[in-house]
Amino acid sequence: MLVVVVYDIPDDKRRTKLSNFLEGYGQRIQLSVFECFLSLEEMRQLFHKVKEQVKESEDNVRFYWISQEAVSRVLTIGSENPKPPPKYYVI
Repeated sequence: MLVVVVYDIPDDKRRTKLSNFLEGYGQRIQLSVFECFLSLEEMRQLFHKVKEQVKESEDNVRFYWISQEAVSRVLTIGSENPKPPPKYYVI
């Protein structure tokens, strides 16, 4: 499923750390928005890892789970529609 992670973190150090961390899970589509194609278990693990990195009293992080049916209905301007990464890479 597609998981969209959106965050607003006022502290530069925490924001940069989270941003770098999320690059290992998905594609940045805006400065503080990532699209990640994850299984339900991967999404739960990601949620808990992110929760350990942020300050709940100051930061705002949201995870939106989008069904495959909804992904097929996404409309974009200025970029491609979300698509999962390839299952295999040929080197």
